[in-house]
Amino acid sequence: MTLNRGNTEKAKRNAAVEAVKHVKDGIFIGLGSGSTAAYAIEEIGRKIKEERIHVTGVPTSYQAFMIALRNEIPITTLEEHPVLDLTIDGADQVDKDLNLIKGMGGALAREKVVAFASRYNVIVADENKRVNFLGENNQPLPIEVLPFAVSVVDRKLREMKGKPVLREGKGKVGPVITDNGNVILDVDFGVIHRPGELEKKLKILSGVVETGLFIETANVVYIGTNSGTEKLVRK
Repeated sequence: MTLNRGNTEKAKRNAAVEAVKHVKDGIFIGLGSGSTAAYAIEEIGRKIKEERIHVTGVPTSYQAFMIALRNEIPITTLEEHPVLDLTIDGADQVDKDLNLIKGMGGALAREKVVAFASRYNVIVADENKRVNFLGENNQPLPIEVLPFAVSVVDRKLREMKGKPVLREGKGKVGPVITDNGNVILDVDFGVIHRPGELEKKLKILSGVVETGLFIETANVVYIGTNSGTEKLVRK
């Protein structure tokens, strides 16, 4: 089923509301990036005000930081709190094993670091993001790359039968620059049947900072629909 825009936003909010039920008093939480995670951050702010709980967040991007500020969520850093209780984040695709493609918003490296720092990872997505295999529906895989290494990494990716495209900015001339000062290559690998193997091959390429493959990261995924939410738990 493909949701229209109005139903998609409702589905995203449904997933976010369900995910925020994991938020308890006194925890330190990773705040994800993207449109569905934005609904979750807003819901966390509402919960802080209405239930008078104390929650401190670590944003994964400037976008998440600004939304947290608007919703009066106290902010900290991984330097101060290198272990997080929980992270709530979105995804661009979720496969049947709860592996993910993330990074179309450009925050994949920080999102992966925050997920790695977290004891429990909750993913929120609308049902359009659910697939049998990652890479279906022409979904590219974002890869964050050092600017100095773009030409080298581009050549290596083509040798791996990928089709990389440098992500261009909207509203400005030139490439998208991440919060870390790097660039992003969006790579079409077709349908990815062995995402764990691909992740290992990509991570050994010099110049690759991080990939948008999140393997065995999600503990639970909430898939929002127009009428409610489906909960998926990693075995």
